[in-house]
Amino acid sequence: MLNNTINTLKVATLFVSFAIFGCKTASPEAGKNANSTNQTVISKDLKWSDKMALTLMKRHPQSWQIDDSKAPKWDYVHGLVLYSFQELYKKNPNPAYASYVQGYLDALIQNDGTIKTYEIEKYNIDMIVAGRLLFNAYDKTKEEKYLKAMQLLRQQLTVHPRTQSGGFWHKKIYPNQMWLDGLYMGEPFYAEYTATFEGGKNLDDVAHQFEQIQLHATDPATGLLYHGWDESKQMPWANKETGNSPNFWSRALGWYVMALVDALDYFPKDHPKQKELVGYLNKVSESLAKYQHKSGLWYQVTDKMEKEGNYLEASGSSMFAYAFAKGVNKGYLPAKFKKIANKAFDGLTTQLIKVDADGTITLTQACQVAGLGGTPYRDGSYEYYVNEKKKDNDPKATGPFILAALELNR
Repeated sequence: MLNNTINTLKVATLFVSFAIFGCKTASPEAGKNANSTNQTVISKDLKWSDKMALTLMKRHPQSWQIDDSKAPKWDYVHGLVLYSFQELYKKNPNPAYASYVQGYLDALIQNDGTIKTYEIEKYNIDMIVAGRLLFNAYDKTKEEKYLKAMQLLRQQLTVHPRTQSGGFWHKKIYPNQMWLDGLYMGEPFYAEYTATFEGGKNLDDVAHQFEQIQLHATDPATGLLYHGWDESKQMPWANKETGNSPNFWSRALGWYVMALVDALDYFPKDHPKQKELVGYLNKVSESLAKYQHKSGLWYQVTDKMEKEGNYLEASGSSMFAYAFAKGVNKGYLPAKFKKIANKAFDGLTTQLIKVDADGTITLTQACQVAGLGGTPYRDGSYEYYVNEKKKDNDPKATGPFILAALELNR
């Protein structure tokens, strides 16, 4: 509790210094106490990346509070958003951003390298992605606890159950299933770990995960990938011939393209699988471009466009903007995708962003969550996806929004 309190005060104190970066306080007295955080006005002149980051810090003073969490927990949404803060810090080295990320690690990583709330025996691939924050922490501090925590997550991948064809199950409770979501949850961490500590010896296995989902989940007619694939073809949602779920979900496709551009960071150009992964990225990106709405955004159910109930959705659109922009910046995608990404970002900022009086911003029209199977049962139908709850500033939208803004320098 003491560490958490100290971190809260650090963030509050540092937040006052944001005046240097374009913020101003609402009154002369605002900077005289820790509550000044709540009185800070975020300047309209800041870049969108900073506006969103400062908004999240203002509304969630401790980073573990992201997604309205009531207590610290090791979770993929925190990993996603705080990774965007880590990348933002590289462009704008405001110490408050680094402190915000560190506060999460302080709350969860114990001195012996164990991770509070993390249970390896659940074999949940979602729990891997927050481990991406540990590489930077270990590199900067050389504290053994961060290395041990990374090794613990790497151990999960060693023993994680797999399909007969070698793909990681999404979770132990979802046997024989690969979901597009899982590629982002596991592969960027796996790729960075094997490149950093194993001489890249398992990059072939990283590539194999993409090969399996590309082979089994791709629709030949549209070039899009279905949300989930059940190798056993036993799930009620699974097509009895292909094992695929029945619809294309933009966020799932967003997870997939983000997984590709992030994992590719660790594949040398001369690696035999690098061109293959770049090819996957190009194929799915070309297919996605065909479904971009005139606003620049994409629909919740990607290919159903203006079907009744469908809506232009923030998280998938943010993810595509990020992946396309980074793909061009890294030389994986042709230049036209930077224009597509900018159009998407324009759509997000003009159609889906609300600006409050204090300068904080709210990204609307974000699907809160969607999955397959489970209890209550999720059937993957069109009606299911369009009727799931929406949440303003859902972290699956805000994290990719920051990352897209960084790649687009906006």
